[in-house]
Formats: sequence, C-alpha cells, structure tokens
Amino acid sequence: MDRPARLDRLLPFLVLTVFLDLVGFGIILPLLPSYASDMGGTAETVGVLLASFAAAQLLATPLLGRASDRHGRRSVIVISLGANVVAMLLFALAASRHALWLLFASRMLAGATSGNIGACQAAIADVATGPERARAMGKLGAGIGLGMMLGPWIGGRASKLGEAAPPLFAAAMALVALVGVLVFMKETNPAVLGRAGRDGRETAPRGAVSFAALAANPLIAAVGALYFMTFLYMTTLQTALALLAAQRFHWTKDHVGDLFGLFGLVTLIVQSALVGPIAQRVAPVHLVRGAGLLAAAALACIAFSPVSAVMLVGLVLMATALGLTQPLLASLASQYAGEAQQGAVLGLAQSSGSLARAIGPLLWGAIYQHVSPTAAFLGGSVAALGASAVTLRLRETDAATKPTPE
Repeated sequence: MDRPARLDRLLPFLVLTVFLDLVGFGIILPLLPSYASDMGGTAETVGVLLASFAAAQLLATPLLGRASDRHGRRSVIVISLGANVVAMLLFALAASRHALWLLFASRMLAGATSGNIGACQAAIADVATGPERARAMGKLGAGIGLGMMLGPWIGGRASKLGEAAPPLFAAAMALVALVGVLVFMKETNPAVLGRAGRDGRETAPRGAVSFAALAANPLIAAVGALYFMTFLYMTTLQTALALLAAQRFHWTKDHVGDLFGLFGLVTLIVQSALVGPIAQRVAPVHLVRGAGLLAAAALACIAFSPVSAVMLVGLVLMATALGLTQPLLASLASQYAGEAQQGAVLGLAQSSGSLARAIGPLLWGAIYQHVSPTAAFLGGSVAALGASAVTLRLRETDAATKPTPE
C-alpha cells in the first residue's frame, strides 16, 4: 500500500486516539489547582504538582521515543494509555481521601508514561512527508484541540457529581482509547515491519544514533530550544489562569472548565481548518515566529485584564497562537529526523517541552504568589518573545546547513 493510502487509513484512527486521551487530560487539567487548594496546597504547590508531571515526562519521553523506534509505535501507545488509566484511578482515590501525596503520585505516573502523542506523531512521520505531513500533524493537533475543548466542559460538569467523578471520567476515556488501539491499530514503524518475517531478533533500528549525537545536530538542537520556550510560556495558562479567574473575577470550577473549553475550541478550529492551507503558503518557521509574537500580546492582554471580557480576548489570541505552533513544531522536528530516528527525535523535542513544563509551573507559581498575578503573565509574554527569537536562530542554522551552490 502506498504512503497516501496508508495515511488516509491511519490518520482518522490516530486522531480519535489522541482525542479520547486528551478529553481525559482536559477533564482534570483545569481543576488541578482547585484540587490542590482543597487539599491545603498553595499557588507554589500547584506549580510543584505540575512540575512533578513534567519532570517525570522529561526523563521518560526520550526513552519512550527510542522504544517506539526499536519496538514499534503501537506498543508505546498501549503502555502509555494503560498507565494513564491507572494514574487517573489514583487521582480519584486522592480526591476522595484528600491525600495530596496520592495526587502527586498520580501525576508523576502519568508523566512517566506519557508517550502516546509522540508515538502518534512518529506514526504519521512513518507514512507522510512534506506538506502532507504538516497537514496530518494539523489534523492530529485538531484531535488534541477537540479533546481539550470537550474535556474541561465535561470536567466542570462532572465535578458537580463528586470530587472523584472528573478523574473517573478521565480514566474511562483512556480505557476506551486503549481498547481501540489494541483492537484496531497496526504497526507503522518501517524498522519493525522490516523485521517481520525474519528471525525475530530485537536489534536497534538501522541508522539509530545516540541521544548525544542527535542533540548535537544544530537543527534538532534549535527545534528543541523552540519547544522549550513554547512550552515555557504555555505553562503560564496551566499554572495561573484558573487562579487568576477565581481571584480577580470570582469564577467557579465549572466556569473555569468553560474557559479552557473555549481555548480548546479555538485551537481546534485553527488546527483543523487553518494550519494545512497556511502551511502550503507560508514557511513553518515564519508561522511559528508570528505565533510567538501573537502569544506575547495575548499574555500581556490577560495580565492587565480589568474585566473578564478582556481576559477572554487574550485567551482566544493565545489559543490561536498555540493552535498554529504545536503541529508545526512536530512537523519541523520530524523533518530534521532520519527515518530510523523519528521517535527518538520527537521524544527529545517533547522532552525539551517537558523541561519547560517542569520549570515553568515552579517559576510562574512563585511569581504569582510572591510578586503578583500580573507579573506571572508578563513573564510568560517575555518567554513567548524568546520563542520568536529562537526561530531566527533556526532559520540561520537551516541556511547554514544547506549546501552552497557552486
């Protein structure tokens, strides 16, 4: 079967898989600050809680990426979804017992096994190239956006059924996705498929190189830096937006769920309808640069919002910026990876984002609590400007590595 036909058959299923998984993630993410606060935590505790997930993800994601290169995308997705079911059940237990340590254990387990999105992106890279890859990454991002749109809305309503209800709903979503992968998904990794029918020995994929060698590649290093800066400014929302909405505008949990639902809706529209057509006309690096500038303006808007309507405008602008950025980052990372290193490169890139997710919540939580809410969002705005600046280096690096015409 040729690549376009394989992509057409595979993509809807991958989109459904990340959609179900991100519905679960979206259910609990906006409510995490409220859960931590109910258990006696502060804004700094929220930062540490989010950072614990990211720290575990930072250590595990490159290994999961390499495992998907060696053993296949399907097996990594199965492990990630199965562990997420267990993590959400731990979350429900923590909520019912008001046990902060169990909440931390749940988030760390989820972070240590969160390799499914990277594996889905690598599966797309296995069967798509060029503009089709960017389009497919955009569709995958739309599945993520739809999940992040519906998840917070479901979580806000489920919270009225009891404290354990949101994570139990999240566990159910991950379980449905797991069953779908086990029943329907076929392997896409060419190295694993190439070993089928041979002697069955597990060997490293041809062309596999060390993580150090990958990180030394200037293109991959530049994309990693771009991932870091992007996720650094993105964590401002995860850490401080729910707190700001409650403190400044007296919004409740269900209203905060609606707020993140709006964010997911805008992201969905951008990724499903705009990324593909725009990527055919504008270079991805230029798009990511412009999105960083837009995100900087959006966070400044939220920082100084005197009324909730201004905060909503900033949120819509931020969702537009991230809707453009996220699928293009994955497309850039896979573009610079060789066929045998798709999972490893995407894993390293995701790990750079995880490092930002570990640092960002601690940073923004401390600034929010000890300086001011406004300062936390202004810090995120500065980080967004930094992401735009990194694209200049990426452009220079890209030009420097191209052969010079004779």
